[in-house]
Amino acid sequence: MTTAEAASGRTITTDIPARLDRLPWSRWHWTIVIGLGTVWILDGLEVTVVGNIASRLSEPGSGLAISSGQITGVAAALYVAGACLGALFWGRLTDRFGRKKLFMITLAVYLAATALTAVSWEAWWFFLFRFLTGFGIGGEYAAINSAIDELIPADYRGRVDLMINGSFWLGAVGGSLLSIVALDTDLLAANVGWRLTFALGAFLALVILLVRRHVPESPRWLLIHGRDGEAEEIVAGIERKVEAERGESLPAPHGELEIHQRKSVGFMEIARTVFGRYRRRAVLGFSLFIGQAFLYNAITFGFGAILTKFFDVPADHTGYYFAVIAVGNFCGPLLLGKLFDTVGRRVMISSTYLLSGVLLFGTAWLFDRGSLSAGTLTACWCAVLFFASAGASSAYLTVSEIFPMETRAMSIAFFYALGTAAGGISGPLLFADLTGTGKVGDTVLAFSIGAALMCVAGLVAAVLAVPAERRSLEDIARPLTAAASRAKAAARPGRASGGRQGTPGPRGPQGPAAPPAASRP
Repeated sequence: MTTAEAASGRTITTDIPARLDRLPWSRWHWTIVIGLGTVWILDGLEVTVVGNIASRLSEPGSGLAISSGQITGVAAALYVAGACLGALFWGRLTDRFGRKKLFMITLAVYLAATALTAVSWEAWWFFLFRFLTGFGIGGEYAAINSAIDELIPADYRGRVDLMINGSFWLGAVGGSLLSIVALDTDLLAANVGWRLTFALGAFLALVILLVRRHVPESPRWLLIHGRDGEAEEIVAGIERKVEAERGESLPAPHGELEIHQRKSVGFMEIARTVFGRYRRRAVLGFSLFIGQAFLYNAITFGFGAILTKFFDVPADHTGYYFAVIAVGNFCGPLLLGKLFDTVGRRVMISSTYLLSGVLLFGTAWLFDRGSLSAGTLTACWCAVLFFASAGASSAYLTVSEIFPMETRAMSIAFFYALGTAAGGISGPLLFADLTGTGKVGDTVLAFSIGAALMCVAGLVAAVLAVPAERRSLEDIARPLTAAASRAKAAARPGRASGGRQGTPGPRGPQGPAAPPAASRP
């Protein structure tokens, strides 16, 4: 398909979305999880290592003239700022040029910046490449979440998305344990250990880059951009693999979609769609991202500093404590994820946000009373973050499925960038100042702000969350390129072919395994 053909405005009828959604879980889907999801492990490793080695980097002999406050404050804020700008920059390109091109490019940027961080000799160099590392990872958020939701069947989309986003905390466990080794001067010199840790992150990114080459482009994206022949070839190949694995034919798909192919969608149309047609969903997205971003970026960045300042935990032992709360974080999405597909989005999103907020208020109260030790504070944080992690992961799931296909990556990028900028840039700077005073009341205030924002977001979700469980993406948010209305979609049988050229008509998407119409917003 040439560019001229893609821009010519053909109208086709396709059952490819329905064919993807009716697939049973298979080994092929695990390759998607591994190829796309493992980058969050690297992100978790990055953030955790930096937080845990902050005290060592500020010591003489580290090879950098930098203070602990600059690492947990300035460097953390620059990393998040880079992620926000990267999300916006790469998000637009992801919707325009495809998921696969961008999730390869953004991982390459991340890899290069991490490797260069390992050879930092001046503070400004360290700050610059922390920013560029964030710039690459921000693009990953948009490209990866778009691809995952468009390739994973509707029945499994919620739990898979949560599990993948929650895998950040597997990296956090690894980062915590690695930081213990990196800080042990009996094993590694003070100016060597932290460099090897970043170098290891770059090597793992290279391995993931090689694996990711085998992940296909999103057939949904190809359809809209005039490349329906490629989309049909990819989906037919997936179906053959699944049928060979199961030893039986797949059931016929139900429902087809008529779309008018377009080369691109402009910023103004995206803005009108997100903030006009779907303004209630926009409020929901902002609320979820601001709440989770402030809690995580403002508070967990300083967890190591709290342990050393208030509980006299040696800097080279904070990794053990962080590994424990990281396990709690990962268990939340892993154990609660299936409920987002069965109990439903509204109940689970609102309850995870509210429970984490209430538990954090309780932790702040106990901390203020002086009732906590390093161990019991860690236990409290495990309880808080068990629910908060599932809620935070559901924020990415929510904004990636409640807006139309053509705006998906840009919507993820926009809500991530603005929500994270509110809590993720100001948060680390504010929290570094509050914990730096050494006053219990200042730390309690930071805890309380994070808890309040999580509770507010939970209440917003209770009212505005979309019941998207087990519904096709096209049913949740009608593509901008879809022709006419969906009123007669059920009247036409599903087709085995990927698409055909036609004229605009009244057909639209009908997702598999959708709940009764009365339950839809």
